Amino acid sequence: MFNQALALLPTCIEARKNLRAAQVLAFKKSDPSALSLKIKKIKTLFKRMKIKKLIDTGNGLEAMRQTEELMAINPFDQDYIDLAVKAAECAKLPEAAALTIEAAYYSSSTNDRSLLEKLATYYTIAKNWSKAKSVYKKILESSPSDQRILQLLKNTEAQLTIASGWEQNAGKVGGTRELLRDKEEAERLDRGNKAEITGSDVDKAAEEYIECLKVIPHDANAARALARIYIKAKRYNDAISVLENITKIISSDPELDKMLSNAKLSAFDMLIEERKKRREDYTEVQAERDLFELEDLTSRVERYPNDGGLRFEVGSLMLKHKRYDDAIRHLQIAQKSIKNRLESLYLLAKCFIAKGQRDLGVMQLETAFEAIPTMTELKKKIIYELAACAEDAGEDEKAYNYYKDIYSNDVTFLDVESRMMIVKKAIDSKKTSN
Repeated sequence: MFNQALALLPTCIEARKNLRAAQVLAFKKSDPSALSLKIKKIKTLFKRMKIKKLIDTGNGLEAMRQTEELMAINPFDQDYIDLAVKAAECAKLPEAAALTIEAAYYSSSTNDRSLLEKLATYYTIAKNWSKAKSVYKKILESSPSDQRILQLLKNTEAQLTIASGWEQNAGKVGGTRELLRDKEEAERLDRGNKAEITGSDVDKAAEEYIECLKVIPHDANAARALARIYIKAKRYNDAISVLENITKIISSDPELDKMLSNAKLSAFDMLIEERKKRREDYTEVQAERDLFELEDLTSRVERYPNDGGLRFEVGSLMLKHKRYDDAIRHLQIAQKSIKNRLESLYLLAKCFIAKGQRDLGVMQLETAFEAIPTMTELKKKIIYELAACAEDAGEDEKAYNYYKDIYSNDVTFLDVESRMMIVKKAIDSKKTSN
């Protein structure tokens, strides 16, 4: 019944909440053995791969529909929960993500703090301040001196007061003054959430995190938040300083490493743009930036050799610099990652074609082509490369059909119209000569 309701209205949170409760109840009633759950999980491998692909291509609602089938098997399985949450994120339904985590936490016998923090985060995204406040208070029961959670609770209470409206404070002694004080607090939070902040807003938004890091120098979350504020304000050197300090303490955090690298690249880019505006020579700075990017990515991939995303970045950069053998080496590893597989195959093909190994390039392109069911931007690129390969091989009919496939979906894609006409003339010319 609830599945039928969600099929008609997938954004209905109440129906999803009832479905989740029914799944939990059915699971507890059936009391499956660990072995049977393990066997069922093995059988869901391809479905999980399919759901990840749906998420990667932005089809969040369909991904949510299919994750419900997994949640019906075991609503407490962490992998299923992660997929359900990611699907809800993709569909831009934070409340759905929250109720999945909520059901997993409150229906299990474990006391998983990480689940609680996730729950509070999604309540905050959904602006459900009251529930977010309750969760932060629950976390503080076991960690009463956690300064970061105390600050998040304070922020949530400020937003809750504003959301409650002025009418609740009307007529109270000092009520308006209290609301104004909380409104100032909310405005302080908003400063940190702006896409770009400048002037005194920067220092005000950064103040609490600076103080937090003085007390707890190893607080990676505070360091990230402070760095983000500086990055939004384009104060890249300040962000770099913060991130370099925290990476000295926490030496193996790929997210912090990437953030530091991006901040340094942004600093280079800003300097290049300034020189362009002043019509000054920037070739030396550009060369320094390119060298840093290459050395930095190479260094990071040595530290995190199993990071498929990092391998993909390195491979892409090697291709850009025409270091085809190095690019192939990294992209062949990157394509083992589901998230990067199709893009990796496409870039691998470009490497092989550039090396004169057209047959190997076509193999990669055909594999990627078969794996993409709809005409995405990537599929257009793949078909265009297949058409170019067919054209180079003198297979004009095949090339024409490839170009026509793109043209029927997107007449503006690259120079597909002119390429199609050129190949058509070649075909007609051959027919005339025969």
